[in-house]
Amino acid sequence: MGSKIGAKNLLSKHAPHIPTIPGYQGNEQDIETLINKAKTVGFPLLIKASAGGGGKGMRVVREQEGVKEGIEGARREALSSFKDGTLLLERYFEDVRHIEVQIIGDKYGNIVHCFERECTIQRRHQKVIEETPSPVITEKQRREIGAYAVSIGKLINYVGLGTVEFIMDNSHDPSASSSPFYFLEVNTRLQVEHPVTEAITGLDLVKIQIGVAAGKSLASLGLLQEG
Repeated sequence: MGSKIGAKNLLSKHAPHIPTIPGYQGNEQDIETLINKAKTVGFPLLIKASAGGGGKGMRVVREQEGVKEGIEGARREALSSFKDGTLLLERYFEDVRHIEVQIIGDKYGNIVHCFERECTIQRRHQKVIEETPSPVITEKQRREIGAYAVSIGKLINYVGLGTVEFIMDNSHDPSASSSPFYFLEVNTRLQVEHPVTEAITGLDLVKIQIGVAAGKSLASLGLLQEG
């Protein structure tokens, strides 16, 4: 999951029901290939470091003329920050919400989620405000995004606490049968914003993390998922 390209390819192969952002996440990384693939993906375009995080190694490009410069800039920053210049190209959504789901997995294949956190308000791709529950998603959408997160956790046999991140397309037609959510990445750690989830669930996530690491099952910790 440390590779955004690897994560997207894994889902495309083994969990195709979970939407991923349209784009290019191939092994051919020479600049000419990336420039040509950018034309196929279309504009606006997001160039993103596969090993990235914290908003580094990202460039939004709105026309073909800016692709070469965007690739070079994103790669330079990726190499400097992560020692890995691998890039992926994604369609850039102008109007989205950023929603993440807290998951917990034990050593016996059990996964639960602890609902979502809304983290749309950001500065330079860095989260500024986190709130839960999200003020915009419906109960049906909450069940959908929670099920996606649990499915991903089971697919990778996840153990411990982690966060599955999605974007939600605000322009999505609510009457459409397709999902408004697109998978972004999995943060394989207990994130600094976990107290937001603790505030509404009453759970001590650090204590649960230690219990899971010690071999306790979710059931023994009183964690059962309904619905």
